[in-house]
Amino acid sequence: MDIWWLLFAAGFVAQLVDGALGMAYGVLTNTALLAIGLPPAHASALVHTAEVFTTSASAASHIYHRNVDWRMVARLGVTGVLGAILGAWVLSNIEVTAARRFVYAYLLIMGLYILWKSRRITPTPRTPAGWAAALGFGAGFLDATGGGGWGPITTTTLVGSGHAPRYSVGSVNTAEFCVTVSAATTFFTEIGAVPLEHLIPLVLGGVLAAPFGGWFVKHVPARGLTTAVGVLIVTLSLVQLFRALRST
Repeated sequence: MDIWWLLFAAGFVAQLVDGALGMAYGVLTNTALLAIGLPPAHASALVHTAEVFTTSASAASHIYHRNVDWRMVARLGVTGVLGAILGAWVLSNIEVTAARRFVYAYLLIMGLYILWKSRRITPTPRTPAGWAAALGFGAGFLDATGGGGWGPITTTTLVGSGHAPRYSVGSVNTAEFCVTVSAATTFFTEIGAVPLEHLIPLVLGGVLAAPFGGWFVKHVPARGLTTAVGVLIVTLSLVQLFRALRST
């Protein structure tokens, strides 16, 4: 398959999953970019630049369908921006890989916990916990250094702690716009502009898929959505753990 259409398909599928489950755009598109031979910093820069467009469209969809808890957006977004700026700077200047296997192990445990807890979920929004700000900073940093991780870290932790899946996904996607703009700006300052031949198909695929996420989250039963989040995060964490361990 031609690289342009491969990236278009990756952008479309990744945003469809991300808008519906609050995670995986960065992980899936970053994997596609690394597969065609781009270095990690350039792949992450491309992902975050594309996400400036896709997350704005996704946030608009979730806001329209009233899936957003603005208190959660504020707590995640402010510290998420700081973490993303630091992470983008670190990846542009220092190679960071060793700690990521521990993150994948954490996600695997949280994914299994979510599957277990999907039988007893919270149907209504909860007051954001005091640790949401720290969660935003850590997720923003890991997202920028790894080209993905904002959704898996934040959505998984929020749903696992009992927050309603619908509002967790909507709030995470909305806060992600601010985080993405910060990371993309820092990457541009550090390593320059990204290649348009890779950026355009990622953006087009993602923007076309973005409107479906808000509708999906609003209409799918919370138990089914929680189970889907658990299955996805377990699968992604197992794949990433295998890759991390094989490369050592």
